[in-house]
Amino acid sequence: MRCKERLEAYLREHQVPFQIQHHAQSFSAQRIAESEHIPSKMVAKTVIIVADHHLFALVLPASFRVDLDKIQDILRAKEIRLAHEAEFASTFPDCEVGTMPPFGNLYGIPVYIDIRLTEEEAIVFPAGTSTETMSLKYADFERLVQPRTVTFARTHPVV
Repeated sequence: MRCKERLEAYLREHQVPFQIQHHAQSFSAQRIAESEHIPSKMVAKTVIIVADHHLFALVLPASFRVDLDKIQDILRAKEIRLAHEAEFASTFPDCEVGTMPPFGNLYGIPVYIDIRLTEEEAIVFPAGTSTETMSLKYADFERLVQPRTVTFARTHPVV
């Protein structure tokens, strides 16, 4: 089953309304916002990190970057870094690399969300491909995923 189908089945099972959007091929959350003509603060990007040899999903607005020092303090980790694609590709076997949805609960990894996304009524995120996104109410996302809400993002140009 592909990522999009997995998400659709999960959301239908929990009776959560959602929409699928199609856009030109894009490999960055910022470009997704531009191509879909929506504010970048609504687009949730998922960044995978390794903290003390464990994977974590960090979810933040498209125009922000992860502050590794802040998340290291939050996790009380001795070692922390961005994960290499090869380290998490097998965790998301049904997704194109770099298009992981913020549903770490479906993939067995903890999810931390930056508080700025909690202010949005709805969020948009990649649905496992570089040409499709999914949108749903933030409250539904929070209820299903139960992410830990913290402040770890900073404003700077996205890399």
